[in-house]
Amino acid sequence: MSSYSDSRLRTAPRKRHEFPAYGPVDAVLGLLLFYYLVDRATPTVVAVLTESTLSLSPSLVRFGLAAFVWFVLAVTVLEQVRRQLASLGIGRYDANRSSIFGRKTPTETQALVALVAVLVFGLAAAWTFESAVSTAMSMIRVVATLDAGAFVPGEFAVMVVFFISFSLASKALDRLLVGGFRMLFTEYDSEPA
Repeated sequence: MSSYSDSRLRTAPRKRHEFPAYGPVDAVLGLLLFYYLVDRATPTVVAVLTESTLSLSPSLVRFGLAAFVWFVLAVTVLEQVRRQLASLGIGRYDANRSSIFGRKTPTETQALVALVAVLVFGLAAAWTFESAVSTAMSMIRVVATLDAGAFVPGEFAVMVVFFISFSLASKALDRLLVGGFRMLFTEYDSEPA
């Protein structure tokens, strides 16, 4: 009887193909973009909030923005730690959040699609980056002053294209890199001892 249970334990499939969980590369790139945008927007936000009827002190506005950046960083790190632990079987994994790649190691076709997506959407994001950041900064003043005449639909469309391209490129890069690590782990597990 013990030989049966021992053989069953040895032949049970390991789930190394679920580690690491998808998301860390996407999260890091998103945080870098978020930090850059907050850094660029800080002078504009300080000027808008100190000149408005709120009359907030510039140091208070800067402190609030810095606290917000730290809060987003902490939440993101905790979420990524939770996802990585869940991929190791510690904690719970939410199946509704799985992507088109699921929890498995990507196939060669999926890896090729991810590589093409990184190149195409990464190029589009790089091409529209400066214009999108400038538009985002000008949108702060448009919203604060409620000046609809200063709204330029073409520039807004370029900003939307940037954010969509950046998001798709970072998700594809995440799938490509994490999928590569999963392939390495799968090959390592399949090698004879």
